[in-house]
Amino acid sequence: MIHRTWIGAGAISALLSVAIGAFGAHALDLGERASTYDTGVQYHMLHAVALLAVGLIGDKLGKESALSWAGWLFVAGTVLFAGSLYVLSITGITWLGAITPLGGVCFLAGWAVMAWCAFRK
Repeated sequence: MIHRTWIGAGAISALLSVAIGAFGAHALDLGERASTYDTGVQYHMLHAVALLAVGLIGDKLGKESALSWAGWLFVAGTVLFAGSLYVLSITGITWLGAITPLGGVCFLAGWAVMAWCAFRK
């Protein structure tokens, strides 16, 4: 049943990515920081789809527990990476850029866990 949780989380994350992207495109004047905001939206959506994949393949591989680690890493990466880029773009608080790589490490670790789950016996 855990696969339903990840599919739901992925769908909600994708919904938020679209809403945040639309908000940035239509309600904010980000100027030179617009590309930073867009990068956050792109990684947010990509990892929303990754959460869907965690749910869909978790049941298929029978490794739901291990794949849940990948899911949580994708969630943490989205909050840290995309979240820091959103806040940095809107507020101009540059020290938030130091948080962004931590999110990137979470993304990398999530993909590594997913690969490990696929290749282990």
